Amino acid sequence: MRIAMLSPVAWRTPPRHYGPWESVVSLLTDNLVAEGIEVTLFATGDSETTGKLHAICPRGYEEDASIIPKVWECLHISEVFERAAEFDLIHNHFDFLPLSYASLVDTPVVATIHGFSSPGILPVYKKYNGTVSYVAISAADRSPELDYVKTIHHGIDIRQFDFQPEPDDHLLFFGRIHPDKGTREAIEIAKACRKKLILAGIIQDEGYYRQHVEPFLNKSDVVYVGSVGPTERNRLLGNACALLHPIRFHEPFGLSIIEAMACGTPVIAFNKGSMSELIEDGENGLLVNTVDEAIDRIAQIRDIDRASCRRHVERNFTVERMAKEYIQVYETILAKKRQQES
Repeated sequence: MRIAMLSPVAWRTPPRHYGPWESVVSLLTDNLVAEGIEVTLFATGDSETTGKLHAICPRGYEEDASIIPKVWECLHISEVFERAAEFDLIHNHFDFLPLSYASLVDTPVVATIHGFSSPGILPVYKKYNGTVSYVAISAADRSPELDYVKTIHHGIDIRQFDFQPEPDDHLLFFGRIHPDKGTREAIEIAKACRKKLILAGIIQDEGYYRQHVEPFLNKSDVVYVGSVGPTERNRLLGNACALLHPIRFHEPFGLSIIEAMACGTPVIAFNKGSMSELIEDGENGLLVNTVDEAIDRIAQIRDIDRASCRRHVERNFTVERMAKEYIQVYETILAKKRQQES
């Protein structure tokens, strides 16, 4: 089986710090290779993979301002489809743009939909519904207007996350500094509970950061450490008594949720989007609806067994499980193609 894996080019694959889509692509690619599948990864030139790397764009455009995003996205996407005949299947992780090529090649295309950035992109998915095989990353993110071959939750490499049975007493916010992610709400919760809060993540909305985050920063109560790489991520997630995730949008998945639990850290999240698929209320975290409810229930964190958080990830969210489910999808699609050709 020869797979062309199309990664985004905003960041390196795998990312040095931020880049959730690129992170999933990297993990999936390397585990497919471990399963004996021939994978060519189409990603930035500085990417690292156990598969065969093919690159047009030298670096991620979020890391090199000289790279014009649309120009290099165009060159990157067209490259995989111009070489489509070399592969049994193309796996798209690059949102909706590559779908417009799908009818121009004979090679089957599967697309993992990493959430809908806007309802405005749905017409593209609707046009190629049936031509492209769609995979959802959560039941919550499935559109009733589309057909899907499967829902496959993301998985992580459990070996990258150390279980920490005895954390510190502070809280952690780990994600984009953006209204959607609820950074301001995390600060409100932590201050009301009189717990130290560490913030980690890229600043995606500068105005929001200046107005709702920066005024509260100090060296003792609310500390911002910036965007961090894998080693520091592992330490931060493991040392927190809980991860605050007060999202204000219907999040399609949330890698930080399962990464925290892999370290034994329970999660307090607003019950939106896929959160109820990742968190069992009272078992490995708390599902709440408001800031006040989070404040009222935060004391329950001490009753959650951190070992059960780790086991939850080991049972449900490993990269090995994710890879095997994708292999099943590939085999189903290719079997259907053989049947149509016979």
